[in-house]
Formats: sequence, structure tokens, C-alpha cells
Amino acid sequence: MSIDKMVAQIKQLPGFKERVGMLLVHNGTVREISRVSPEKIRYLDVNPDYKKIDAICREFEERKGVFRVLAEARSGRLEPGDDLLFLVVAGDFRETVLTVMSELLDRIKSEAVRKQEIVK
Repeated sequence: MSIDKMVAQIKQLPGFKERVGMLLVHNGTVREISRVSPEKIRYLDVNPDYKKIDAICREFEERKGVFRVLAEARSGRLEPGDDLLFLVVAGDFRETVLTVMSELLDRIKSEAVRKQEIVK
């Protein structure tokens, strides 16, 4: 997983210079403190649905002003501090990109990534 490579990939696409005014990046990491309990997380078991993630990204690319949407998710046993999910949204204007990133993140987390917290 590499945000740098994802951004570089988008910048090389035909039409980037003409159509993109903002790239927004999300780097989700494993938190040590659980959202649901006061206990510390030992690790997460993560199971992404890569086909669903890709379908969601393609859906958002159909929106007006969106140039490209990329996502990379890790799977398996991840410890606090590990990278979990990278998202990059490229689009015309700040308002477009911010809205898409927020909705994209919510959809992927709720529909395409399953995780189980293992606490200490």
C-alpha cells in the first residue's frame, strides 16, 4: 500500500491537468483504543470485500466533477498503528471532493470492510 503511488498514478492519467483541482487522501489506521469499550485493542481481524470496494469507487467516479477514485484496503491481522485503508479522490473543486470523500469513506466502511476487535 502506498499513497504516493496512488497519487502518482492519478497524476499520469490523461485529462488530469485539465480536470483536477483537488486530490484528497484518507489514511485510515488501526486505533489502540476501542470505539465500543475502554479496553485497548490488541489487533483487528480485517476482511475487506475488494469487489464491493471497487464497485463503490466506480459508482462515485460517475458523479459530476469526479475524475478518479482509488482505494486500497489491507486484510488479515492488523495491530494498532498499522495502515488499514487508503482512499484518494481526485476532482474538480473542493466542494465536490470533500463531499465524495466523506460519502465514499462511510460507504466502504459500512458496506465493504468487516473487522473484529481483539482486546487485551
